[in-house]
Amino acid sequence: MSKRTFLFLIVIAILMAIFAVSMVQAATDPSPANPGGSDSAVPWWAWPLILLIVTFVMGILAVLGGVGGAVLYTPIIGGFFPFGMDFVRGAGLFVALAGSLAAGPGLLKKGLADLRLAMPVALIASTTAVMGAMVGLALSDAVINTAMGVAILIIVVIMFLAKKSEYPDVQTADKLSSILRISGVYHEPSSDKNIDWKIHRTIPGLILFIGIGFMAGMFGLGAGWANVPVLNLVMGAPLKVSVATSKFLLATTDTSAAWMYLNAGAVIPMIVVPSIIGIMLGSLVGVKILARSKPSAVRAVVLTMLVFAGLRAVLKGTGIWK
Repeated sequence: MSKRTFLFLIVIAILMAIFAVSMVQAATDPSPANPGGSDSAVPWWAWPLILLIVTFVMGILAVLGGVGGAVLYTPIIGGFFPFGMDFVRGAGLFVALAGSLAAGPGLLKKGLADLRLAMPVALIASTTAVMGAMVGLALSDAVINTAMGVAILIIVVIMFLAKKSEYPDVQTADKLSSILRISGVYHEPSSDKNIDWKIHRTIPGLILFIGIGFMAGMFGLGAGWANVPVLNLVMGAPLKVSVATSKFLLATTDTSAAWMYLNAGAVIPMIVVPSIIGIMLGSLVGVKILARSKPSAVRAVVLTMLVFAGLRAVLKGTGIWK
Protein backbone atom coordinates (compact mmCIF):
# COMPACT_ATOMS: atom_id res chain seq x y z
CA MET A 1 0.00 0.00 0.00
CA SER A 2 1.37 3.40 -0.99
CA LYS A 3 1.76 6.32 1.37
CA ARG A 4 -0.91 8.22 -0.57
CA THR A 5 -3.40 5.37 -0.15
CA PHE A 6 -2.63 5.14 3.55
CA LEU A 7 -3.22 8.88 4.03
CA PHE A 8 -6.43 8.63 2.02
CA LEU A 9 -7.74 5.88 4.32
CA ILE A 10 -6.87 7.91 7.41
CA VAL A 11 -8.67 10.98 6.01
CA ILE A 12 -11.74 8.88 5.17
CA ALA A 13 -11.74 7.42 8.69
CA ILE A 14 -11.52 10.89 10.23
CA LEU A 15 -14.33 12.21 8.02
CA MET A 16 -16.49 9.23 8.96
CA ALA A 17 -15.85 9.90 12.64
CA ILE A 18 -16.70 13.62 12.25
CA PHE A 19 -19.90 12.69 10.40
CA ALA A 20 -20.90 10.26 13.13
CA VAL A 21 -20.16 12.75 15.94
CA SER A 22 -22.19 15.45 14.16
CA MET A 23 -25.12 13.03 13.91
CA VAL A 24 -24.86 12.31 17.63
CA GLN A 25 -24.77 16.02 18.38
CA ALA A 26 -27.82 16.68 16.21
CA ALA A 27 -29.63 13.79 17.83
CA THR A 28 -29.02 14.80 21.43
CA ASP A 29 -29.22 18.64 21.35
CA PRO A 30 -32.74 20.09 21.36
CA SER A 31 -33.38 22.84 18.83
CA PRO A 32 -36.38 24.56 17.25
CA ALA A 33 -36.36 21.83 14.62
CA ASN A 34 -35.72 19.17 17.21
CA PRO A 35 -37.51 20.19 20.42
CA GLY A 36 -37.68 16.65 21.69
CA GLY A 37 -33.96 15.88 21.53
CA SER A 38 -33.00 12.28 20.91
CA ASP A 39 -36.59 11.01 21.20
CA SER A 40 -37.75 12.78 18.05
CA ALA A 41 -34.71 13.58 15.95
CA VAL A 42 -33.27 10.22 15.01
CA PRO A 43 -35.10 7.19 13.63
CA TRP A 44 -34.35 3.89 15.31
CA TRP A 45 -32.11 2.66 12.48
CA ALA A 46 -29.77 5.68 12.70
CA TRP A 47 -28.15 4.71 16.00
CA PRO A 48 -26.88 1.32 14.76
CA LEU A 49 -25.52 3.10 11.67
CA ILE A 50 -23.71 5.72 13.76
CA LEU A 51 -22.30 3.02 16.04
CA LEU A 52 -21.13 1.01 13.04
CA ILE A 53 -19.23 4.01 11.64
CA VAL A 54 -17.65 5.05 14.95
CA THR A 55 -16.65 1.52 15.97
CA PHE A 56 -15.20 0.90 12.50
CA VAL A 57 -12.83 3.83 13.07
CA MET A 58 -12.13 2.54 16.59
CA GLY A 59 -11.23 -0.88 15.21
CA ILE A 60 -8.65 0.66 12.88
CA LEU A 61 -7.11 2.80 15.61
CA ALA A 62 -7.13 -0.06 18.14
CA VAL A 63 -5.02 -2.28 15.87
CA LEU A 64 -2.64 0.50 14.85
CA GLY A 65 -2.28 1.69 18.43
CA GLY A 66 -1.83 -1.79 19.89
CA VAL A 67 -4.76 -1.62 22.31
CA GLY A 68 -7.95 -3.59 22.79
CA GLY A 69 -11.13 -2.28 21.22
CA ALA A 70 -13.05 -2.20 24.52
CA VAL A 71 -10.53 0.21 26.09
CA LEU A 72 -11.54 2.77 23.45
CA TYR A 73 -15.17 1.69 23.17
CA THR A 74 -16.46 2.12 26.71
CA PRO A 75 -15.15 5.62 27.54
CA ILE A 76 -15.85 7.10 24.08
CA ILE A 77 -19.32 5.64 23.57
CA GLY A 78 -20.20 6.26 27.21
CA GLY A 79 -18.95 9.84 27.08
CA PHE A 80 -20.39 11.02 23.78
CA PHE A 81 -23.50 8.90 23.16
CA PRO A 82 -26.79 9.28 25.03
CA PHE A 83 -26.82 5.67 26.21
CA GLY A 84 -27.00 4.53 29.81
CA MET A 85 -23.63 3.44 31.15
CA ASP A 86 -24.92 -0.03 32.03
CA PHE A 87 -25.75 -0.64 28.36
CA VAL A 88 -22.40 0.74 27.21
CA ARG A 89 -20.41 -1.38 29.66
CA GLY A 90 -22.39 -4.49 28.74
CA ALA A 91 -21.69 -3.87 25.06
CA GLY A 92 -18.01 -3.15 25.82
CA LEU A 93 -17.62 -6.57 27.41
CA PHE A 94 -19.16 -8.26 24.38
CA VAL A 95 -16.86 -6.28 22.08
CA ALA A 96 -13.81 -7.53 24.00
CA LEU A 97 -15.28 -11.04 24.17
CA ALA A 98 -15.85 -11.22 20.41
CA GLY A 99 -12.22 -10.38 19.66
CA SER A 100 -11.01 -12.96 22.17
CA LEU A 101 -13.21 -15.74 20.82
CA ALA A 102 -12.07 -14.98 17.28
CA ALA A 103 -8.38 -15.14 18.14
CA GLY A 104 -8.26 -17.63 21.02
CA PRO A 105 -8.47 -20.99 19.19
CA GLY A 106 -5.76 -20.05 16.70
CA LEU A 107 -3.44 -18.84 19.44
CA LEU A 108 -3.91 -22.09 21.36
CA LYS A 109 -3.29 -24.16 18.23
CA LYS A 110 -0.02 -22.31 17.57
CA GLY A 111 1.14 -22.96 21.12
CA LEU A 112 1.38 -19.26 22.01
CA ALA A 113 -1.51 -19.08 24.48
CA ASP A 114 -0.77 -21.37 27.42
CA LEU A 115 -3.60 -23.09 29.32
CA ARG A 116 -1.55 -23.77 32.46
CA LEU A 117 -0.70 -20.08 32.69
CA ALA A 118 -4.23 -18.96 31.86
CA MET A 119 -6.29 -21.18 34.17
CA PRO A 120 -5.22 -19.88 37.63
CA VAL A 121 -5.39 -16.31 36.37
CA ALA A 122 -8.78 -16.91 34.71
CA LEU A 123 -10.22 -18.40 37.91
CA ILE A 124 -9.26 -15.34 39.93
CA ALA A 125 -10.03 -12.68 37.31
CA SER A 126 -13.41 -14.14 36.29
CA THR A 127 -14.52 -14.38 39.94
CA THR A 128 -13.60 -10.78 40.70
CA ALA A 129 -15.08 -9.67 37.34
CA VAL A 130 -18.47 -10.95 38.52
CA MET A 131 -18.04 -8.97 41.74
CA GLY A 132 -17.05 -5.90 39.75
CA ALA A 133 -20.10 -6.25 37.52
CA MET A 134 -22.39 -6.51 40.56
CA VAL A 135 -20.86 -3.35 42.05
CA GLY A 136 -21.02 -1.53 38.72
CA LEU A 137 -24.69 -2.35 38.20
CA ALA A 138 -25.50 -1.11 41.71
CA LEU A 139 -23.83 2.30 41.30
CA SER A 140 -25.23 5.38 39.60
CA ASP A 141 -24.04 6.57 36.18
CA ALA A 142 -22.42 9.63 37.77
CA VAL A 143 -20.27 7.53 40.11
CA ILE A 144 -19.38 5.07 37.35
CA ASN A 145 -18.42 7.85 34.93
CA THR A 146 -16.18 9.53 37.49
CA ALA A 147 -14.50 6.30 38.59
CA MET A 148 -14.09 5.10 34.99
CA GLY A 149 -12.56 8.43 33.95
CA VAL A 150 -9.97 8.15 36.70
CA ALA A 151 -9.31 4.52 35.72
CA ILE A 152 -8.84 5.49 32.05
CA LEU A 153 -6.31 8.18 33.00
CA ILE A 154 -4.43 5.62 35.13
CA ILE A 155 -4.48 3.20 32.17
CA VAL A 156 -2.95 5.91 29.96
CA VAL A 157 -0.11 6.36 32.46
CA ILE A 158 0.46 2.58 32.63
CA MET A 159 0.47 2.26 28.84
CA PHE A 160 2.83 5.23 28.50
CA LEU A 161 5.34 4.05 31.12
CA ALA A 162 5.20 0.26 30.72
CA LYS A 163 8.12 -1.26 28.84
CA LYS A 164 8.04 -4.60 27.09
CA SER A 165 10.49 -7.44 27.50
CA GLU A 166 10.64 -9.92 24.62
CA TYR A 167 12.33 -12.63 26.69
CA PRO A 168 12.36 -11.82 30.44
CA ASP A 169 15.29 -13.25 32.36
CA VAL A 170 13.73 -15.79 34.76
CA GLN A 171 16.54 -17.71 36.40
CA THR A 172 14.43 -20.12 38.43
CA ALA A 173 10.71 -20.76 38.65
CA ASP A 174 9.10 -20.08 42.03
CA LYS A 175 7.55 -22.82 44.13
CA LEU A 176 3.90 -22.17 43.19
CA SER A 177 4.51 -22.11 39.44
CA SER A 178 6.54 -25.32 39.79
CA ILE A 179 3.67 -27.01 41.65
CA LEU A 180 1.21 -25.85 38.98
CA ARG A 181 3.73 -26.79 36.25
CA ILE A 182 3.40 -23.42 34.55
CA SER A 183 6.09 -23.50 31.90
CA GLY A 184 6.32 -24.26 28.24
CA VAL A 185 8.03 -24.12 24.88
CA TYR A 186 7.01 -22.22 21.77
CA HIS A 187 8.58 -21.89 18.36
CA GLU A 188 9.90 -18.47 17.38
CA PRO A 189 9.76 -18.17 13.56
CA SER A 190 12.00 -15.06 13.42
CA SER A 191 14.95 -16.98 14.87
CA ASP A 192 13.74 -20.50 13.97
CA LYS A 193 14.31 -21.58 17.57
CA ASN A 194 12.25 -23.20 20.29
CA ILE A 195 11.97 -20.88 23.29
CA ASP A 196 11.77 -22.46 26.74
CA TRP A 197 10.07 -20.29 29.33
CA LYS A 198 8.98 -20.34 32.96
CA ILE A 199 7.58 -17.76 35.36
CA HIS A 200 8.27 -16.38 38.82
CA ARG A 201 6.56 -13.98 41.25
CA THR A 202 3.36 -15.98 40.75
CA ILE A 203 1.61 -14.90 43.95
CA PRO A 204 2.10 -11.12 43.39
CA GLY A 205 0.89 -11.59 39.81
CA LEU A 206 -2.26 -13.42 40.91
CA ILE A 207 -2.96 -10.72 43.50
CA LEU A 208 -2.77 -8.07 40.79
CA PHE A 209 -5.30 -9.99 38.72
CA ILE A 210 -7.83 -9.60 41.53
CA GLY A 211 -7.93 -5.87 40.79
CA ILE A 212 -7.71 -6.35 37.03
CA GLY A 213 -10.74 -8.65 36.96
CA PHE A 214 -12.73 -6.33 39.23
CA MET A 215 -12.06 -3.33 36.98
CA ALA A 216 -12.90 -5.32 33.85
CA GLY A 217 -16.32 -6.24 35.23
CA MET A 218 -17.07 -2.87 36.80
CA PHE A 219 -16.17 -0.69 33.81
CA GLY A 220 -16.59 -3.07 30.85
CA LEU A 221 -13.09 -2.25 29.60
CA GLY A 222 -11.77 -5.72 28.90
CA ALA A 223 -8.39 -6.29 30.53
CA GLY A 224 -5.75 -6.61 27.82
CA TRP A 225 -4.23 -3.27 28.82
CA ALA A 226 -3.23 -4.78 32.20
CA ASN A 227 -2.93 -8.50 31.45
CA VAL A 228 0.14 -8.16 29.25
CA PRO A 229 2.27 -5.99 31.61
CA VAL A 230 1.53 -8.28 34.57
CA LEU A 231 2.19 -11.53 32.69
CA ASN A 232 5.28 -10.15 30.96
CA LEU A 233 6.94 -7.77 33.43
CA VAL A 234 5.79 -9.15 36.78
CA MET A 235 5.52 -12.90 36.18
CA GLY A 236 8.21 -13.14 33.48
CA ALA A 237 6.35 -14.80 30.60
CA PRO A 238 7.75 -14.02 27.11
CA LEU A 239 6.00 -11.15 25.36
CA LYS A 240 4.34 -13.27 22.67
CA VAL A 241 3.08 -15.77 25.26
CA SER A 242 1.80 -12.88 27.40
CA VAL A 243 -0.07 -11.25 24.52
CA ALA A 244 -1.58 -14.53 23.30
CA THR A 245 -2.56 -15.72 26.79
CA SER A 246 -4.05 -12.30 27.55
CA LYS A 247 -6.22 -12.53 24.44
CA PHE A 248 -7.37 -16.00 25.49
CA LEU A 249 -8.04 -14.83 29.06
CA LEU A 250 -10.59 -12.28 27.90
CA ALA A 251 -12.85 -15.13 26.79
CA THR A 252 -13.25 -16.25 30.42
CA THR A 253 -12.97 -12.96 32.30
CA ASP A 254 -15.37 -11.03 30.08
CA THR A 255 -17.82 -13.92 29.74
CA SER A 256 -18.29 -14.03 33.50
CA ALA A 257 -19.00 -10.32 33.75
CA ALA A 258 -21.02 -10.20 30.53
CA TRP A 259 -23.52 -12.72 31.89
CA MET A 260 -24.22 -10.39 34.82
CA TYR A 261 -25.08 -7.53 32.45
CA LEU A 262 -27.11 -9.87 30.24
CA ASN A 263 -29.07 -11.16 33.22
CA ALA A 264 -29.75 -7.59 34.35
CA GLY A 265 -31.17 -6.68 30.93
CA ALA A 266 -28.29 -4.32 30.15
CA VAL A 267 -27.36 -5.91 26.82
CA ILE A 268 -29.28 -4.50 23.86
CA PRO A 269 -28.69 -6.13 20.44
CA MET A 270 -29.19 -2.78 18.66
CA ILE A 271 -26.07 -1.51 20.46
CA VAL A 272 -24.01 -4.71 20.70
CA VAL A 273 -24.39 -6.08 17.15
CA PRO A 274 -23.27 -3.01 15.15
CA SER A 275 -20.51 -2.38 17.69
CA ILE A 276 -19.03 -5.85 17.25
CA ILE A 277 -19.37 -5.73 13.46
CA GLY A 278 -17.77 -2.28 13.30
CA ILE A 279 -14.84 -3.22 15.54
CA MET A 280 -14.21 -6.43 13.60
CA LEU A 281 -14.32 -4.76 10.19
CA GLY A 282 -12.13 -1.92 11.41
CA SER A 283 -9.64 -4.40 12.86
CA LEU A 284 -9.37 -6.15 9.48
CA VAL A 285 -8.62 -2.81 7.77
CA GLY A 286 -6.20 -1.88 10.56
CA VAL A 287 -4.24 -5.10 10.06
CA LYS A 288 -3.95 -4.34 6.34
CA ILE A 289 -2.48 -0.86 6.88
CA LEU A 290 -0.43 -1.72 9.97
CA ALA A 291 2.74 -2.36 7.96
CA ARG A 292 2.58 1.14 6.43
CA SER A 293 1.83 3.04 9.60
CA LYS A 294 4.11 4.55 12.22
CA PRO A 295 3.18 2.78 15.47
CA SER A 296 4.60 5.52 17.68
CA ALA A 297 2.54 8.23 15.97
CA VAL A 298 -0.67 6.19 16.01
CA ARG A 299 -0.11 5.19 19.63
CA ALA A 300 0.23 8.87 20.52
CA VAL A 301 -3.12 9.55 18.84
CA VAL A 302 -4.76 6.67 20.73
CA LEU A 303 -3.35 7.83 24.09
CA THR A 304 -4.53 11.37 23.35
CA MET A 305 -8.02 10.04 22.61
CA LEU A 306 -8.01 8.09 25.87
CA VAL A 307 -6.90 11.15 27.85
CA PHE A 308 -9.70 13.19 26.30
CA ALA A 309 -12.27 10.43 26.89
CA GLY A 310 -11.08 9.96 30.48
CA LEU A 311 -11.35 13.68 31.24
CA ARG A 312 -14.76 13.76 29.56
CA ALA A 313 -15.96 10.88 31.75
CA VAL A 314 -14.73 12.60 34.94
CA LEU A 315 -16.32 15.92 33.99
CA LYS A 316 -19.55 14.19 32.96
CA GLY A 317 -19.67 12.19 36.18
CA THR A 318 -19.09 15.26 38.34
CA GLY A 319 -21.68 17.27 36.41
CA ILE A 320 -19.21 19.88 35.13
CA TRP A 321 -19.68 18.90 31.47
CA LYS A 322 -22.97 17.22 30.62
